[in-house]
Amino acid sequence: MSQAIDATRIPELSDVVSMALAEARAAGATQAEADCSLQQGLNVTVRLGEVETIEYQRDRALGITVYFNGAKGSASSADLRPEAVRQMVAKACSIARHTSRDEFAGLADPADMASQIPDLDLYHPWDLTPEQAIALAHDCEAAGMAVDARITNSEGATLSTHRGVRVYGNSHGFLAGYPSASHSISCVLLAQDEGGMQRDYWYTASRVPGELDDLAQVGRRAGERAVARLGARQLSTRRAPVLFAADMARGFFGHLVSAVRGSSQYRRSSFLLDASGEQLLPAFVQMRERPHLRRALASSPFDAEGVTTRDRELVKDGVLQGYVLGSYSARKLGLRTTGNAGGIHNLLVESSAGALSPAQMLRQLGTGLYVTEMMGQGVNGVTGDYSRGASGFWVEGGQIAYPVHEVTIAGNLRQMYQQVRALGDDVDTHGAIRTGSALVDELTIAGS
Repeated sequence: MSQAIDATRIPELSDVVSMALAEARAAGATQAEADCSLQQGLNVTVRLGEVETIEYQRDRALGITVYFNGAKGSASSADLRPEAVRQMVAKACSIARHTSRDEFAGLADPADMASQIPDLDLYHPWDLTPEQAIALAHDCEAAGMAVDARITNSEGATLSTHRGVRVYGNSHGFLAGYPSASHSISCVLLAQDEGGMQRDYWYTASRVPGELDDLAQVGRRAGERAVARLGARQLSTRRAPVLFAADMARGFFGHLVSAVRGSSQYRRSSFLLDASGEQLLPAFVQMRERPHLRRALASSPFDAEGVTTRDRELVKDGVLQGYVLGSYSARKLGLRTTGNAGGIHNLLVESSAGALSPAQMLRQLGTGLYVTEMMGQGVNGVTGDYSRGASGFWVEGGQIAYPVHEVTIAGNLRQMYQQVRALGDDVDTHGAIRTGSALVDELTIAGS
């Protein structure tokens, strides 16, 4: 195979997928699907001015799943030669012959296959040498270390750049692929004074190298955040409103998405069980999935099953409109796939009442906790009980008063979603959920 990893590889990978599917049909499979990909990446970390790690990745993979009237078998290989493909398919068929039949297993319906593959402009490679990547990471960390003399240590600045191309096909006749790329740089710094040591970070990520934030600014932001946390105090236990910073709000709303996934619903293990049609959030909150945003990190023309991805309203005027489904979970629930096999695609959390600036959000908070970091995994997906460690800033009269740490935020997610008071315009675009900061009324804050 040629060395480039870009759209020119799609015909080669398509041939591999087509061969795998043909072998599965010849072996008697009633249905089959295959996914073939090539990946290349470079990761560099510089710590305290010295190179700590350089990792170069170049991978290829082929996976196939076969179905014999509902009995399923899967196998994968990093060897794309014809003989290896034949052996891999034979293994998958052998596994399927020893598994129990599942009436819900199988490909997504033919009518749901993507018929148009829009170009979402996802492929913008960054042709960096290791030496260039090292220099950029070094400059990022140096800018952060120079912010304040109290920044005494570093966990490093890391630059990552990845590119890949993927082709998916199945026995319905669907066969399509596209290339993509993503890049990021992050910096983690530690500040220290007589009161102790504090750590903080910042990062930037994009499909397009030229759209990354200024790398020196990333370092400076990490340094400023670390210094701002010096002198952090504990709080006494109390009830108060909580403002989640945008990157923390992304996780907060992510628990809602997890609870309305098809697997959580058909397993009857969700605090939002059978919640479609219910008022989960205040009427000003909208959640819109937009899979075809150009250059966005979670955009995709089709899902992991070849199903076309479409705009949809997951929450309208605070009311849940449906679930997040792949074909298997949809069949289990007697519904239709929503094109979410493999995950959500650009969920925009918005306010029809108007998003507020960071200063306005602090004024709305009044007196309460502004959370900039969370620790632990204390979320019960079945009951919605929420208890997580947090740090950030205590706010009084709409102004930041002092940093706080070693506190725990507790509540129940069903109630917390009802208590969302405002959303900010500081939208975090680094993940599949795009949201600004979120203000939630009256939570329990457990401290000293």
